[in-house]
Parts: sequence; structure tokens; C-alpha cells
Amino acid sequence: MTEDPTGPGAANAGARWLAEQLVAVTQDPGVADRVFALAGRKVGRAPRRPEEDPAGVVHGTHDDAARAALVVALADALGPGGGAALAARLADLYQHGDTAERRGVLRGLDALAARDALAPEVVAVGTELAADALRTNDQSLVAAAVGPFAAAHLDPHAWRHAVLKLVFMGVSLDAVAGLDDRTDAELARMARDFAAERRAAGRVVPDDVARLAPDVVTGPPSAADASDDSPTSTGRSA
Repeated sequence: MTEDPTGPGAANAGARWLAEQLVAVTQDPGVADRVFALAGRKVGRAPRRPEEDPAGVVHGTHDDAARAALVVALADALGPGGGAALAARLADLYQHGDTAERRGVLRGLDALAARDALAPEVVAVGTELAADALRTNDQSLVAAAVGPFAAAHLDPHAWRHAVLKLVFMGVSLDAVAGLDDRTDAELARMARDFAAERRAAGRVVPDDVARLAPDVVTGPPSAADASDDSPTSTGRSA
């Protein structure tokens, strides 16, 4: 009888594999590249919170979490003085990885940022990698680039545009770490402008816009909106 690849037996096997590989990376950082690539096959690619995030975009997937743990193990192996080496390894894992592996690097930066102060070299490289992810149109990459690392290290301009990009892409702002702390008057203004453009185009204003600018009315355009844009209301004749 074939074991269910999504069942508890497979989950336990994946957990055992990960525990073994964390030890292996700590003992020999050179194995990290191979292990990083295998994580999806070994621990699975299912969402961590399937009921609220069925695609694993907002809260990540099991392989995201495994790769984040591997990044932490790699940092531990390289030690407190290994900031430059860690930055180089993370850049290499990201640049040579597929989308899932790139997410893993970004989630790993989040795990490191939540644990300790990061070496300047790691912050510099991490900021470059987050900026690269934010230039893509992949929802999972953009969501992975707005976690605790971004909350601590992205400059205000980049962070505001990242948040608004999530709204535009239809990704929940639950993905954003530090949203309440970092939302400011400028981001609220940008959200209002975004909402006004959507209404002028007769499009739905996403509910998350109200998290950035509470005075904005979300939802589909109303009859009043249509009237405001009509030729009569603006003094134009047909």
C-alpha cells in the first residue's frame, strides 16, 4: 500500500529529514546548497495554514519554513563573524534558485531578523534580494519579501510601494510584518489615490485599502460614483 504523501507518516518523515539536515548544515555549511534544493521534495510543498491561506502565499508553505530553518542553521555554522560569508551564500542560493528556493531565502532572512541583529553585509544583500523579489509579478515572492526583514530594513519608499503592490495584486496584507507600525500618512495618501483610480475605472476597491486609509469606502463602485463621473455631473454634454 502506497503511503499518502500528504498524511502524517509523510509529515513525520519530512520532519526527521529536516532535523538531520539541520545538523548536517551546522557541521558542514558546504552541504546547504544541495539540501536547499531538496527541501520541497522531502518536506512537501503544502501551505502551512491551508484553511486561511490555501495557496500558501501569505503564510508560506512547509518547504518555505524548512528552507528558513536551513538558513538559520547556515548562519549558526558560519558563526558571529561570518556575516560576509553568509551574505554571499544567501545571494548565491537566491540567484541560482527557483521561485520556491528564492522564497526560502527571503523567509530565512525573516527568521534571522526576528532572532538577532544582522551583520551589515547580510542587511545589504538581503535588501537587494527583497528589492529583486518586489520587482516580480509572482504573488508568493512579493509576499515573502514583506516580512520582518523588510519591516526592519526596507526604506520607507520601497516598503510603501511593496505594500500597495500587494493590494494591487489581490494579496492579503496579513503578509506584511509591522503593517500598523509602519503605515504612515504618505502610504494612506497613496492608498486613497489608488482607491480613487479604481472607482474612476468602475472597479472594486479592495477591502485591504481601508487598513491603510480607514476613511476610504471599499467594495464595488456605487451609483453615486457613476453619477460623479457622468457627463452631466462634470458639465460636459454628450
